[in-house]
Amino acid sequence: MKPKVAFYWCASCGGCEEAVVDLAESILDVAAAIDIVLWPVATDFKRHHIEAMADGEIAAAIINGAIRSTEQEEWAHLLRRKAQVVISFGACAQLGGVPGLANLSDRQAILQTVYSGTPSTLNPEGVTPQPASRSNGHDLHLPVLFDTVRRLDEIISVDYSIPGCPPTPKLLADAVGALLTGKLPEKGAVLAPDRALCDECPRKDTRPDKLLVAEFKRPHQVLIEDDKCIMAQGLLCLGPATRSGCESRCIQGNMPCTGCFGPTSRVRDYGAKALSAVASLADSNDDAQIRKILEAIPDPVGTFYRYSLPAALLQRKRVTPHA
Repeated sequence: MKPKVAFYWCASCGGCEEAVVDLAESILDVAAAIDIVLWPVATDFKRHHIEAMADGEIAAAIINGAIRSTEQEEWAHLLRRKAQVVISFGACAQLGGVPGLANLSDRQAILQTVYSGTPSTLNPEGVTPQPASRSNGHDLHLPVLFDTVRRLDEIISVDYSIPGCPPTPKLLADAVGALLTGKLPEKGAVLAPDRALCDECPRKDTRPDKLLVAEFKRPHQVLIEDDKCIMAQGLLCLGPATRSGCESRCIQGNMPCTGCFGPTSRVRDYGAKALSAVASLADSNDDAQIRKILEAIPDPVGTFYRYSLPAALLQRKRVTPHA
């Protein structure tokens, strides 16, 4: 019998699902080698189908997205019971991802903004989603949003992680191949090279030995040269702090790295590592000038913790309770 594999998504944008589709013709080989028993974006399997399976019957559950709601937490626990191996797939599952930036606020403030606070919203009664309601004699239920966005491994035990926003099709194909052959690394491994992106950057030979930046620029402010180190052009590139394995796709597209592959195994807090690497590039010994150089970086939290705030040493902003 072919091994059973489940794909599921939690709080994410759907890009990780696109990574599966981006296997292109290779997806036919994958589909021929495995039995896909759950893939909500593409197949019509229901929760009761998974609940009816024996514990451990699924060879691998590949889960993307952060944990934001009660429903996502329930699915994570269900798939953990049914799967022999659980893989956190993509930056949101592994590190919290962009949804994790919600930890800069709280649930009440987010709902108020979404349902009342935007200029295009017309909601004079301030109606917000309720966990339970009754309509035409039927009880209706919605998942409850948690106050804090969490990584998948904060909810269940995770065997392996595949980084990226989204991961590359090659990493997914390699992971499926390892599952099929049983050639998996030690539990807890990140299934990507454990070295910095700069080590495999196609422009690494153009990086100056002594790289200093007198002014940080944003991509729309300059014409980026396609044959020169992006950081040497004064653009904020997070390659020095970021794990490789993405095939330098942003660099190949003539754009700086934003850090979606997260840290190497030697780094505890990705944002702190990135901030330290960038701060060391300031071309000045004057405190005021250094401050001016670094102030050109917009939204430092969103820049350095774009994909990893729930994995940081300080995982969320302390929010004052509402009156």
